[in-house]
This record gives sequence, C-alpha cells and structure tokens, in this order.
Amino acid sequence: MSILFYHIFLWLYRMGIRLIAPWNPKARRWIKGREGIFDRIREEFSEKYPLIWMHCASLGEFEQGRTVLERLRELYPGYKILVTFFSPSGYENRKDYAGADHIFYLPLDSRKNARLLIDLVQPSLVIWVKYEYWFYYLLELKKRNIPTLLLSAVFRPDQPFFRWYGRLHRYMLECFSQLFVQTEASKQLLSRLGLSENVVVSGDTRFDRVIEIAGREDPLPLIAAFCGNHPVIVAGSTWEEDDEELDHYANTHPGIRFIIAPHEVEEERILEVEKLFRFCIRYSQLEREQGPRMVGDRRPPNVLIIDNMGMLSRLYKYATITYVGGGFGDDGVHNVLEAAVYGKPVVFGPVIEKYVEAVELADCGGGLVIDSALEAEAVFERLLGNAEEYRLTCEASRNYVHARKGATEKVTRYIQEKRLLTS
Repeated sequence: MSILFYHIFLWLYRMGIRLIAPWNPKARRWIKGREGIFDRIREEFSEKYPLIWMHCASLGEFEQGRTVLERLRELYPGYKILVTFFSPSGYENRKDYAGADHIFYLPLDSRKNARLLIDLVQPSLVIWVKYEYWFYYLLELKKRNIPTLLLSAVFRPDQPFFRWYGRLHRYMLECFSQLFVQTEASKQLLSRLGLSENVVVSGDTRFDRVIEIAGREDPLPLIAAFCGNHPVIVAGSTWEEDDEELDHYANTHPGIRFIIAPHEVEEERILEVEKLFRFCIRYSQLEREQGPRMVGDRRPPNVLIIDNMGMLSRLYKYATITYVGGGFGDDGVHNVLEAAVYGKPVVFGPVIEKYVEAVELADCGGGLVIDSALEAEAVFERLLGNAEEYRLTCEASRNYVHARKGATEKVTRYIQEKRLLTS
C-alpha cells in the first residue's frame, strides 16, 4: 500500500463513520469521543512527568496488555500510565479503569495528529497490543527514538505485510523497537522480511491474564443460585448465529441451565435473544426479583440472559460445558481462553483459522468444533453422558492454558534488562 492509498483509506474511513453515525450507536460514540479531544489531553497533561503509553484497538486487546501494564506499575511507580483505545467498545468499558492515570480515544491517524499527541504526552515507553498499525504514529515514535514495543502479535501469510503491495505495512513493523510474537511460526514469517534480531517468541499475555482472573475469589451468588445443582452451559460472546445453534436444545431441556452472554448488550440485541429462548429471564430482572419465579403455570426459566458487560470471565467457572461465540461469523471465534482456564470443555463454531489458541485447543482435545445445531446437541449429550470423556476434555482444556503462562514476565524482563524505563 502506498502512502497515497493510505490517505484514501483514512479519508474513506472518516467519511464512512460519519455516514453511518445517524443510525449506528457505535459510530456515534466513535465520533463523539473524539470531539475536542486535544483540548482534553492538553488540560490533563499541563504538567510533564515520566509516562508509559499503551494503545489498544479494543477491549480484548486491553485485557491482553493489562498484565504487562500492571506489572510495570508495580516495578516503576514513578511513571504515569496513559491508555488509548481506537474502538468505543474498549473505551466505554474501561474509561474508569483505576490502573491508568489517563484514558483517551486515539485521534485518527495523520501527520499533524501524531506530532501533536506525542508532543503533549511525551512518552518514555510505548506499548501497542497485538495489532492496529497506524503509520504516522509509528513513524513519529521512530523519528523521536522512543522505545516502542508490539505485544502478543501473531502473523499469518495472508496479511499485507507478506504481499507485494505491503511495503507500507512492512515499514510500520520496522518502526517497532521490539516485536513480541505469540508463536514460532510468526517469527519465521517475520524473518522472511529481514526482521529477526528484534523479534522474540514470548507467547500470549492473555494466558497470564485469564489465569490471574480464575485465581480470584470473586463469587456471583445470584448466578450460583440460578444454576443450583443443574448441569450448566455458559455461552459467552454470542451472536445471533450462535444463539440459533443453541436455542432448540435450551428450549427442550428444562433440566439444564443456560447462561447466554451476548457479545453486544444493546436492547435490540437482547430482544433478539429473548425471541429465541422461550423460557428466559434477564440478569437485571433476576437482580430485582432476587431469583427466578414461576408465572402462572408457565415453567420457570432455565435460560439466563446477561444484559450487562464485564461479568463473562467470571461466569465460565459456573459452567459444566462452555460455548464461545463468533465461530459462525466472518470474523471468527472470540476468546476461548477465558473459558478454558477453568478446565471446562470449550465448544465453538468452525471459523477459527485466524485464532491459533482456538486451533491448538481443538487439537489438544480441550476444544470441540461444531458445524451445526445438531452437532452441538450431540456434543452436549456426549459430554454430559460420558464421565470419562468429560474428565479428559476438562483436563486437556486446563493443561493447555496453564502450560503457556509466562509471557508477561518475558516482556517485563526485557524492559528491565534494556533499562528502557531507567534514566
């Protein structure tokens, strides 16, 4: 991609966001969050102090980088923390995160915006998580010799970096001081571009994050009461395509408790879920009533719809079987590690090729790929009816996650050894 095409892309992105904003809440938040942003940044950065800046595309990337950020806060308490997000789903859910001193949307990439932002915040160290490559920001950081790390990256041969038209993308990779990649295959791909000396296979910091979350004592009494002594299927980050794989089984198995946590929780989406699951109750209603109630002769609900954000990683521990959504959509499956860390079978749809952890989890026996509602029901029946298969699947799932911890330590050790935050 040439710089001309990059400018066309930025222009089209800006115009596209504005065109869809009148009827798209996410696009409206994207625009509104950036209104007057430099005035707000200028006000918060009226005083200068040592700063670590972490940029994340969205919520998932934030959770991926969070362990490193919190470890650096412990090691270098004299440094302030700035977190930026590109997506509203990241910013809106973590704008009150207590572990950062400043949280902003990232202004859209341009030569002027990059220079102005870096002039204002003057970071000592910059960490970008997994992906999102903005040319002018990376170029400006490189020009100023500011150490810039790429964290938990993963690369595939079909990405622009490895295509004839990907020179601009390749140059953006050259702007990073160090690239921490998840797999040896990613390192080998980068070596074809002449990038090897500053590439380290660190693994994925998400393993450390999910292990940390699973180790907390953070009970959800209402969830426990809803589940009771029943088998429980927790379906997280679901889209309509996922719900359609599950609704028949839920509607015809009143003895099983289902917890459905949609990927998006706007009212329209919750109403879609309620139409599919006939015997359901929202979590907000459960809170008000302090438990499900029978209405007339209607059977009590066996499906709980989570209509808030932030609970999912704690819900999976109540599962007998977990289901992770996204695998029937073009973008692919969501975070399977949040479920696998509890040592539970993880069921998901077939679109997993971009997600090495889902592929590896299936290969080791902890994950089960399904192609249809009938196959999902067969898997559920088999796991609930065969104690030995269930035990082996749980064991494979847990072992897969716990064998891969340690990426956070590798990254922070590099920062210490290179004295990147020591004057």
